[in-house]
Amino acid sequence: MDKIKLEIVGLSYSQTQSGAYALVLSEAGGKRRLPIIIGGFEAQAIAIELEKMVPTRPLTHDLFKTFATSFGIKVKEVIIYNLQEGIFFAKLVCERDGQLSDIDARTSDAIALAVRFECPIFTFETILSSAGILSDEFMDEDDDTDDDTSEENEFQRMSKDELEQAITEAIENEDYERASMLRDEINKRS
Repeated sequence: MDKIKLEIVGLSYSQTQSGAYALVLSEAGGKRRLPIIIGGFEAQAIAIELEKMVPTRPLTHDLFKTFATSFGIKVKEVIIYNLQEGIFFAKLVCERDGQLSDIDARTSDAIALAVRFECPIFTFETILSSAGILSDEFMDEDDDTDDDTSEENEFQRMSKDELEQAITEAIENEDYERASMLRDEINKRS
């Protein structure tokens, strides 16, 4: 079976499951998207790496990368290889001393590691054809969130120094979602 490369195109709060997030992967060079519901911790781990934020203490996925790197293990790729009863199955393809090994992993953890190791994410046609949706059918879940709008208005009223202080406090409090929004506001002004 030929592998199909996926790219991360979105991460947002899930409107369908409380406390969960929707991670959206897109077929590279194609129109299909693969939405995956993941937990808050994993969403946070993915988001802070995508945003290149540095937490005050290493997260579990950062620890895993440091541990693996220390012992000469590299994650070469992540493969989402199965879908059963709405649950995606993934594996890490690792290399050490020229030897390849597959390690079973939750899809959310595998993707959190993929962004840290800067390795590609793949799936197969069977997965995309059964769970993928066309991008023009995909609805942005953030369109009707009033909380985001009020926070954005709050950020617009803050000075750059206040924004930088607020982002530091958000990171210290491990509120990476707020820190990400603050960083976006700072970047708008640059």
